[in-house]
Order: sequence, then C-alpha cells, then structure tokens
Amino acid sequence: MIEINQVTKKFQDKKTYVTAFKHVTFTVNKGQVVGLLGENGAGKTTLLRSIATLLTPTDGSISVAGFDTVKNSDSIKRKIGVLFGGETGLYDRLTARENLEYFAALYGMSKHETKVRIEELAKMFGMKDYLNRKVGGFSKGMRQKVAIARTLIHNPDIILFDEPTTGLDITSSNVFRQLVHQLKRDGKTIIFSSHIMEEVSMLCDSVAMMHKGELVHHGSLEALYKSEGSRDLNYIFMSKLVRGNEDYAS
Repeated sequence: MIEINQVTKKFQDKKTYVTAFKHVTFTVNKGQVVGLLGENGAGKTTLLRSIATLLTPTDGSISVAGFDTVKNSDSIKRKIGVLFGGETGLYDRLTARENLEYFAALYGMSKHETKVRIEELAKMFGMKDYLNRKVGGFSKGMRQKVAIARTLIHNPDIILFDEPTTGLDITSSNVFRQLVHQLKRDGKTIIFSSHIMEEVSMLCDSVAMMHKGELVHHGSLEALYKSEGSRDLNYIFMSKLVRGNEDYAS
C-alpha cells in the first residue's frame, strides 16, 4: 500500500543543504497501523509530508496505493487523509459544520453524503454541542476533534496522523484510540507519529523508528519485543537511539 524506497529529503538553506532524512526504506501493507517514532527533529513530519505529496523527495521514490507521489499526486490526494500536529487546517470564521462541508465539497461528496458523514463524526467525537459554532472560539481540544473529523470526512483508505492526540483530554484520547481500532477493522492503512509509547503499544502492528534522519528500526512490535527481550517500548526506543542504525543495518 505504501512503499518508501531509498528516500532522501534535503532542504537548501542559503548556500548549504540540510538533510531532513536519508536513505529511508520500508513498506506499509494494506490494513496495517504503523507507529512512527523519533525525537523532535528526527525527520518524522517531513517523511509524512513526503508521503502525503506535500514535499518532493530529493532522491528515491514513494508509492502510495500504486501511485508515485511525484507523478500521480492528484490520484493519491483523493485516497489519503492527513492531519499534522499543530496545523488543523480549519477556517476560524466558519462553523465546525461549515468547515467539514467545505472539505467534503473539495472531495466531490454529495450534500446528502456530507450531512450523514458529519452527523456520524459529530456523534463519534462528541461535537454536536458546538457543531454550529465558529471555530475561532474553540479550545485546542475542540479544534483537534474537528481537525480529525476533517481528515476522515471522505472516508480515506490511507490515513496519516502526526501527533493526533495533542490537545485532547483523556476521554477524547480514548475515543481516538477506539477510532483507530475501528479504522483498522475497516481495513484502513494508518501511519501515525506519537511520543506516547503506551498509545503506540496499544494501537500499532509495527513501528518505524527514526533517529537524526535515519531509520534505525522497522518491523512488527511482537518481533521487536522478542528480539529485545522486553515489552517496555520506552526502554527499547531509548536503547535503539543509543545504538543508532548499526544493528538495523546488519
């Protein structure tokens, strides 16, 4: 479903180049939930943006649902839902409902389909009380709920979440986790970054760990637990960062 092949992304800063990540290769199969782990600056968000066709790789290639992210970006955008931490993509002067209607229209959804879908998502995230209020006055948690609903409005096959539970209270975070379980049952493919190891352990089939722009591990959680002799993902993660990609390369 998602194939990342020797991908490198560099940014030009005046006369020098800054490498966000380099030579990243891994595959995400249909219906998998993959946790993307790494400290701040490891390259996680840049990688997600590259998968979402928002950035063009400097080298290598990314294929999503059989489409190349550079050559067939429009085809990919119809199949994915994207939420980046801190960037809700909402319009403050519109109500929550109007925001969702706007994005639904961009995906070519009918008015009836949009109305039904909004009601489903509003019930799921407990947004009915403020669905008709302008987003500009919302708390961070309220905005995040609407942003997640925006990501899912067109029922995408592939979903990319960057720190999705940021700003959510405990109840809303649990609702999100239940949602991921349901999306998995529906056969959706999900990559999400998180600093909450408990969340990753609970939701993911496999993990991809990045450190200083390099992939230091990719594989199933169970295989990782077995190879490390521990089920403490936080300990394993810190150990992997210390060791870097030496054991991964071997």
